[in-house]
Amino acid sequence: MSAVSIRDAGPVLAGLSEARAATKALIAHLRPRELERVLSPIMSPLVWDLAHIAAYEDLWLSHRLAGLALLRPDLAARYDAFETPRAVRGEIPLLDTAEAHGYMEAVRARVVAALDDRGVGDGVICEMVIRHELQHTETMRQAMAIAGMLPAGEPRLGPMAHAPEWITIPPGEFEIGAPQEGFAYDNERPRHRVSLGEFQIAGRPVSNESWMRFANGGGYERREWWSQAGWAWRRDEEIAVHPAIAAGDTRAPACHLSWFEADAFARAHGARLPSEAEWERAATWRDGAMRSVEQAWEWTASEFDGYPGFRAYPYREYSEVFFKRGYRALRGGSWATAPRVASVTFRNWDLPQRRQIFAGLRLARDAR
Repeated sequence: MSAVSIRDAGPVLAGLSEARAATKALIAHLRPRELERVLSPIMSPLVWDLAHIAAYEDLWLSHRLAGLALLRPDLAARYDAFETPRAVRGEIPLLDTAEAHGYMEAVRARVVAALDDRGVGDGVICEMVIRHELQHTETMRQAMAIAGMLPAGEPRLGPMAHAPEWITIPPGEFEIGAPQEGFAYDNERPRHRVSLGEFQIAGRPVSNESWMRFANGGGYERREWWSQAGWAWRRDEEIAVHPAIAAGDTRAPACHLSWFEADAFARAHGARLPSEAEWERAATWRDGAMRSVEQAWEWTASEFDGYPGFRAYPYREYSEVFFKRGYRALRGGSWATAPRVASVTFRNWDLPQRRQIFAGLRLARDAR
């Protein structure tokens, strides 16, 4: 990442404008009462996300980059993701819809003026803020999907392209992670060499049709296919096949699967989930051998952790505080992931019981 100051704010302002247009388009069909109510106990009211987007932009671009005082210091803790966790966001006073929109517009006006006047630094913090808003549009879609409030035409999950059943990846060393040049999140670096044995990975993710065969064949009743923690979760929460899978196109990738379910499916088929290193190796081997990446996130076997030599930047709370806390890593992207965010090195993560994320799986196994 260059330390040279970039005076031309044009490309950054265009990126900020495009992200904001995407946010506005996403919620254009919703009324204030829908934006302001709690849609799920594990998700934020959508209006919280709107004000959080503004608070984050004000903190990083107006305050830390441009050196201005916070526009609304009284809102800083309320819209900080760690100071105010999801569990309490529906129980505290929040800006209403009109106030949240006003806050977003006021912050953006200050940011535009500041960046035009002072430049964008090396551009890294600006890119982080653009992607932050784009990532929140996916998080908001997760809440909207739970409540049946997605815009017309969503979710965009369609039939997968034809692909070989299994792809054999030869043994050897390769580099995993993002290169030093360009933007990447801290958990994608440092790029480092990994040695892998020969393995096989499925040419495409598990489909709705395959998942329904698993479910109808006792997938949610056969204890031997589940880990101890997974079986306890399935039993305690009375988990059955997700309605989106039962109602979806049979040829589309299965979506809204927890890691526990993905792991059980793999066990039932004499396979396993790929490690993060195996997934990235396969995705970058021979121009990318895998098909249907980026319709649904793909769970991996790996616990989310930092790479050797990891250094938090620009703040620990983006990813370091989640390391070794039971979160599982996901790769690829989903139909709701902005192309600007998705990359072959991007790392997502969530708890193994979560189903709100647009996630499925791809099988792997040792070479035969």
